[in-house]
Formats: sequence, structure tokens, C-alpha cells
Amino acid sequence: MDCQKIINNLKHKNFIRVINNGKWFEEGATIYAKEINENVFLLFIILKDINIENIQALIAHFDSINSIGTKEPEQIMFYLSIKNKDDLHYFEQYLKKSNN
Repeated sequence: MDCQKIINNLKHKNFIRVINNGKWFEEGATIYAKEINENVFLLFIILKDINIENIQALIAHFDSINSIGTKEPEQIMFYLSIKNKDDLHYFEQYLKKSNN
């Protein structure tokens, strides 16, 4: 699964692209977010250079969706840095879970 397929999959699963205006994520990062519980979001961050080793996934609590990309999360509950094909497998599993 290449990065473009991942991005298309995120769009298909109702993730919202969030503008990164803060300093918490690397400049140029693309953020996709989906609320999975009240103010708890599943985020996928794709850094400028869109190789597998530059994708991060996290579940975090924010004030609101408007806080994503501008403020640090209030709490991080899960974090995954995708560095190899095994990590990508877990990433795909979380994408499947986000449909629920």
C-alpha cells in the first residue's frame, strides 16, 4: 500500500484534512483526523516526504477538531510511527477499525 492509496483510503473513510498551523507537527505535515469519541480523534500525520517511514498515527484528546494543527493534544492515548511493512499492517488494521 503506497502513500497515495493511504490518503485515498483516509478520504474514503470520512477523515477530514486539517491545516497544520501549529508547531507540534512538523512544518509541511498533512493531518487527517476523524472523531472516534467525544473530542477524541484518530489522526494520521503524513510528513512532507511521503515515504512509509514518514507516517504517524495517533489517538489523542483535543479541545475540539479546531485545536488539531494549532495546539498540542490534551492527552495522547496511542502513537504509532510507521517505519516498515509490519507497522503498515497495523496501520491498515486501525483504518479498518475506524469504520465502526
